[in-house]
Amino acid sequence: MVNPTVFCDVALSKASSWAISFELFTDKFPKTAENFDFLSTGEKGVGCEGSCFHRITPGFMCQGGDFTCHNGTGGKSIYREKFDDENCILKQTGPGILSMANAGASTTGSQSFVCTAKPE
Repeated sequence: MVNPTVFCDVALSKASSWAISFELFTDKFPKTAENFDFLSTGEKGVGCEGSCFHRITPGFMCQGGDFTCHNGTGGKSIYREKFDDENCILKQTGPGILSMANAGASTTGSQSFVCTAKPE
């Protein structure tokens, strides 16, 4: 089975925008991948369209996906507000790696972050 790729449009301004593609590892994280896929399309009536990067750590990452509060305290998943973590077998190895952000064990929702550099 081929892992799906999703595309997210990112804009710095009305004049500066681009698309980012992410491979979703359904073979390793089936619920997490399904959640991100549906949130990226808005297909289940909820999604990330129009949300912002609410946290940017220069030299590390950009975090977004809080489409309910827009400040890092909100968001939800297609399953319910939060769902159980699947596993942590893949690591943030460098630029372009997408990871789900959480607030502790079993708090996966809609927030994610994109690495902009290799973590130290």
